[in-house]
Amino acid sequence: MEVIRNEGNYLFEVEEINVSLKVGDIIKFERTFTVEDVKGFTKISGDEGSHHVTPDEQGRLVIQGLLTATLPTKVGGDHNVLARTMNFEFLRPVFTGDTIICEVTIERFEKQDNRTSISASFLCSNQNEKEVMKGNFSGVIL
Repeated sequence: MEVIRNEGNYLFEVEEINVSLKVGDIIKFERTFTVEDVKGFTKISGDEGSHHVTPDEQGRLVIQGLLTATLPTKVGGDHNVLARTMNFEFLRPVFTGDTIICEVTIERFEKQDNRTSISASFLCSNQNEKEVMKGNFSGVIL
């Protein structure tokens, strides 16, 4: 795989470099969540569950599910996708210090009149190769 860019806490890789997306493309990237990420998301979202603000016996905070769910939305942002549906299944908790690897697979990419429809599935795993979240999204590229 080839690294195409590193931005902040994100590392991006793709299996094939294309000018445009196509069905079957897999976009892979990773992010390590920090205490600062949780504090910022807590402030924005108001999700102040004790597990998000009180460290466990290992000194970690549990990452909010919707903060974890921002991972696959990065692909949408990179390709100007206006989301229509997003489905998430949270499989296990994510903690501060965890590195989450997200693989997004393009399932549908259809040019229509003045837009392109897109659907993708995703699977996110932690640094121990344990699945933490999966789901799918669809939308249009503006």
